[in-house]
Amino acid sequence: MKKKSHPTVPFALAPLRRGFLLAFSAALSLAIPAGAAALKEIADFGYNPSNIRMYLYVPDKLLARPPVLVGLHWCHGSGPAFFTGTQFAAQADKYGFIVIYPNARSSDSCWDVHSQAALTHGGGSDPGGIVSMVRYVVRNYHADSTRVYAAGHSSGGMMTNVLLGSYPDMFKAGAAFAGVPFSCFSGSNAWNSDCASGKISKSASAWGDQVRAAFPAYTGPRPRIQLWHGTDDAVLNYNNFGEEIKEWTNVLGAGQTPATTEANTPQTTWTRTRYTDATGKVQVEAIQEQGQPHNLQILADKAVQFLGLDVPATAVRTAGGNDARGISVRMERGASPQSLQLFVSGRPGRVSLELRDLEGRRIRSWAGNYDGSGTLKVSWEGGRQNGNPLPHGICLLSAKVDGVPAGSSRFTVLDD
Repeated sequence: MKKKSHPTVPFALAPLRRGFLLAFSAALSLAIPAGAAALKEIADFGYNPSNIRMYLYVPDKLLARPPVLVGLHWCHGSGPAFFTGTQFAAQADKYGFIVIYPNARSSDSCWDVHSQAALTHGGGSDPGGIVSMVRYVVRNYHADSTRVYAAGHSSGGMMTNVLLGSYPDMFKAGAAFAGVPFSCFSGSNAWNSDCASGKISKSASAWGDQVRAAFPAYTGPRPRIQLWHGTDDAVLNYNNFGEEIKEWTNVLGAGQTPATTEANTPQTTWTRTRYTDATGKVQVEAIQEQGQPHNLQILADKAVQFLGLDVPATAVRTAGGNDARGISVRMERGASPQSLQLFVSGRPGRVSLELRDLEGRRIRSWAGNYDGSGTLKVSWEGGRQNGNPLPHGICLLSAKVDGVPAGSSRFTVLDD
């Protein structure tokens, strides 16, 4: 059968003779789509109890096992707005990490930082969907699950506090701009006027107990945090800055008195304090932005430095169209009738293949990590994933490389 012309090596499937043949109706190319890195929406990332949206930025060059940053927008904002309104994507380009930009779906586009579900590990709501996004990226982009971070402003700063409190097993550190302490907004209403106006004050241990109660069984290390607040914040009162410091120094076992206080840092008139644990490690860093309002300055580069994401992208793998080699795969019958072999060449990546019927039902799928050499092998006995026989008729084989669609082809299943 004549194949459609294509500049890359096609995906070829040799005829299988266990009661059926697969016949080509089109050629399948596994070339990475060309073009520079761009923000993309991921429609189906998994568990999503509050129906939030996911936007993803994957720079053209990544670290071999890229870290993940979750960038959280403000009320009345969006994932794309946080992408364009901050410099975290530019930092990702420089250092080779991935940024997830979640998008709230509430009527005012604020995050749920008040419900019991949000303030409980595994409770669902918006944090549950965000955690699902992280797992999607770890699964599909070879991301480093031990290097996941969060950063956000306003409602996003609050959510940063919530994620670090409810999911300390997932997040390594966070940077909260103009936020409030974990659980400060707790209650039946989405807006807590007492917290917002700075009327809620607690002891360090009381705040710490609120965080620990979110995941009582957790005994592992807690995520470090960087806090930013403007002294003239008229939306979330500056008092919340001090309450955050009390809360997280208690949770992280740091002293209540700063180990260092630096004037005019990182900008003139601003003050940076650092709080260390018994080993001298900085667990909490707090930056007072003198004279700044609620819409304070977001210094993404300083947040990236604190989080530890400022590792130069020297050992990188290409994720975009700059790699002319692309990737090609061919499938052939193996040594036994039940065996298929995938032969992969080109750049390293995760190759996933999926065979579906024309109604969209999955028949079979394969996935494997490719390190740039060798052969991926899979076994298939000609049936569905659940073991039922493969029906005769037309099927659709689609391919992805590192989660990016990389071509599809129709096949017809015939009697041998």
